[in-house]
Amino acid sequence: MLPEQKAREKIDKQLNDSGWEIVSRDEYVSTYKPQVIKEALMSGKKECDYLLFVDNKAIAVIEAKKEEDNLGKEVAEQAENYSLHPEKMYGLWFEGKIPLVYLANGKKILFKNMLTAESEYKEIEKMHTPKEMLKIIRKSSEFGALPFLEKKGLRECQYKAELEFENSLRNGKRRSLAVLATGSGKTYLACMSAYRLLNYTPVDKVLFLADRNNLAKQAEVEFNTFNKTEKNNTLNDLYRINRLRTKDDLNSEIVISTIQKLFSVLTGENIIDDDNDEDEDFFKEDIVNEPEVELGSDLELPPNYFKFIVIDECHRSIYGKWRSVLNYFKDAIILGLTATPTEEAYAFFDKNVIERYTYEDSVLDGVNVPFRVFDIETKRSKEGGFIEKDSELIEVTKINSEENKIVAEENIVYTKRDLDKTIFDRGQIKQVLSTYRDSIYSELYPDREKIWEYIPKTLIFAKNDKHADEIVSAVKEVFGEKFSTNCVPDKFVQKITYSSPENSNTLIKDFRVDKSFRIAVTVTLVATGTDIRPLEVVMFMADVKSDVLYTQMKGRGCRIINDDKLKEVTPNANSKECFFVVDAIGVTKGEKSIPRTNIDNKRILSLKDLLEHLSHGEVSNENLLLLRDYCSSITNRYRNNPLFKRHLDSFINSFGFSPVFVSEKIQGAFSKKSLPEYISPSSDNYERLSLISILIDNKDAKSKLLELKKGYYIFAPETPDETTHSGFSIEGAKKFIENFEICLNNHKDRIEALRIIYNSEEKLITYDMLVTLRDMLLQENKQYSSYVIWNNYKRLDSEGNVIDLDHRRNVNALTNLIQIARYAYKKDNKLITLHGLFSSRFNLYVGSTNHNLNENQIFIMRKIAESIVDDGAISMEELNTVDTDLWRKGIKEFGKETFKSEISMLSKFIIGVRL
Repeated sequence: MLPEQKAREKIDKQLNDSGWEIVSRDEYVSTYKPQVIKEALMSGKKECDYLLFVDNKAIAVIEAKKEEDNLGKEVAEQAENYSLHPEKMYGLWFEGKIPLVYLANGKKILFKNMLTAESEYKEIEKMHTPKEMLKIIRKSSEFGALPFLEKKGLRECQYKAELEFENSLRNGKRRSLAVLATGSGKTYLACMSAYRLLNYTPVDKVLFLADRNNLAKQAEVEFNTFNKTEKNNTLNDLYRINRLRTKDDLNSEIVISTIQKLFSVLTGENIIDDDNDEDEDFFKEDIVNEPEVELGSDLELPPNYFKFIVIDECHRSIYGKWRSVLNYFKDAIILGLTATPTEEAYAFFDKNVIERYTYEDSVLDGVNVPFRVFDIETKRSKEGGFIEKDSELIEVTKINSEENKIVAEENIVYTKRDLDKTIFDRGQIKQVLSTYRDSIYSELYPDREKIWEYIPKTLIFAKNDKHADEIVSAVKEVFGEKFSTNCVPDKFVQKITYSSPENSNTLIKDFRVDKSFRIAVTVTLVATGTDIRPLEVVMFMADVKSDVLYTQMKGRGCRIINDDKLKEVTPNANSKECFFVVDAIGVTKGEKSIPRTNIDNKRILSLKDLLEHLSHGEVSNENLLLLRDYCSSITNRYRNNPLFKRHLDSFINSFGFSPVFVSEKIQGAFSKKSLPEYISPSSDNYERLSLISILIDNKDAKSKLLELKKGYYIFAPETPDETTHSGFSIEGAKKFIENFEICLNNHKDRIEALRIIYNSEEKLITYDMLVTLRDMLLQENKQYSSYVIWNNYKRLDSEGNVIDLDHRRNVNALTNLIQIARYAYKKDNKLITLHGLFSSRFNLYVGSTNHNLNENQIFIMRKIAESIVDDGAISMEELNTVDTDLWRKGIKEFGKETFKSEISMLSKFIIGVRL
């Protein structure tokens, strides 16, 4: 390089290090971010070396010279002339003048403020940042001082999300949504965004809203240790960071809280410093339909208190009940983070999605591990069961967990939908767990040493707390058979729900790190966000209809973990290359829906609340009709139910009427349109009250009605069940492969790589061809990545023709697509990676006729072959581009023409269609 070029290279780095993005004149875009134009046009058709912009306005000029130049008077005059004669098309901070001038030669930087009379040049250690320049000229910018973001240390999805977030802010958008797969670093992105806004903008107070207390704890650790800052200080060295436990914590620059605790402090209530989370399913109907909380008018914080709010797991946190809290801080910048967005989330964030990074993307990038589905089906889980007349049963009242012994008055047939919803069948639960136990070291982890104390960490999702108790009891019995004492170790299986005797967050922490804690049973408490990296099996013994909740539950197992860290908690493990979804309920096959919230904020009272309102005389049309519906549905639910009909009969015998009698009275009055208008509870509402007095004035009848509404469980007699099927899921794989092969056939004449394979042409398949094929497949279906396709073929393989894909060595090899297409087009009988064929094919090449390669030549060709086996055929010209040193060695060893011929021959041996 010329001396001037060497100096420019150093000056470029100095600018980048200080947060400036360098662009050419035709690359400049008015995004209001700090940018530097090289060779910028100035008045008189001159060009200055560097022209710096903040908020799309020129703030500084830099005159660059070679290192030997002492940056004297002539250089200064040249730079100042640019400063005083800017091109008219540029926006300026001061009319007719660019305020700051710099002289640089790569070794030193001289600076002068043109706004100060008699100002002289002084040497500075490093180039000023955008923020420092704005401070010098005594100007401010809301987002213009956000410096150039270095990609180093960031995942691609985090880098893109932060760039788009900041661009959104510059474009006036206050709400942004980042859709990032579980495990891809959402909290790290929040730390990055919080730091940059606190450090470079007027933002002085950040709120991080965690979904649950255990997630708030996780976030606090990550915020405290985040160190991607200007001088690599940790964030807690620069700012006060506190989880919200007392009102004083609000004085921190970064506050971490759940929305429930924020509501408490906002409305002046005492904060309950209890880190135990409730097992709350945010997608149950009674929670979805809850009205927004009311804030009142006398609030403890002003609406502009938080300038920046990050909402973690925003698919839950913005749901109807708490939305008024977020709306109160209406002018704040809000960043939403989720792996599973809902329609409400898209609407709340004005459909401003700054990044979309899927689970499939994360697996391909090595951020997460893939999963495989293992089905367990028993006779009763498929067909239901039978309870004989006169069988002794235990019935549990859901409303208060009261247990009663009863006798079946007739033969009872129950369906698979009844199983574990109203009927607990201990025989079925044990059969599922026994089948899982026997599959662990035979089918799931056949290569692991059979040590029952260290079975893979397993998370089981139960239907409810009572079901969880039954599963825990069954695990102890089923797995106890594998221990000499006939008992599992003390902490082997534990329940993590709101009723757990220990703090739920302590239990989650123990499950993460304790070697003796192998199986956790939960309902939904560990469904969202919780980071348990050693988890290898997610087992469903409860069906899930919500697509969002199912994806979150399944996602608990996807996180990657270092081999050594895994062995610390699972000593007989080698590595976590995938995780298993054990489906004992058909959850992977069932239809899923996206839950919808109470968008209109229309209050739908629970039966308990409704009875209270009616008792106080609030007998509006809406409340009467709601009682009609409740009474009608309760009657219909019990009328023909052989298990529980006696409870309806008991109600009628005890109180002299059926709940449907109240429904009919209300409906009759509305049909006749005979009711006087309802004004208020203070009015004379005699006719309205007379419709319901038979119920409302009887506290025992109201109590029994609430009991009927809540329902009952029956524990069936414990009899053996039988497994009808267990193994890896094939139904989904069949459909997937069927659709994939249709796609391949549709494109066999359009995509060059497919045409070559289908027609067995002699032409070699190159990197560019494979990229085109890959992009086409992903455009057709985001699931059509090579690892997903390969695993589905593996599920359908019963003859050993599909070799396991090594997720660590070759999951990203583009040439996997060649092998898949050959197998799909029936050109090959086996599906095996080119990595698996590499040694034999390379040896064939080396030993081919008229070949006599020396050691150096073999080394060179092996290095080229390693590239071909990943990315396709390569030409000598392409090799020069990607590895010039190897190209030079090859020409030296072979000669130019021979080397070119050797590369072509090698490509044919490694990936040629015909051998």
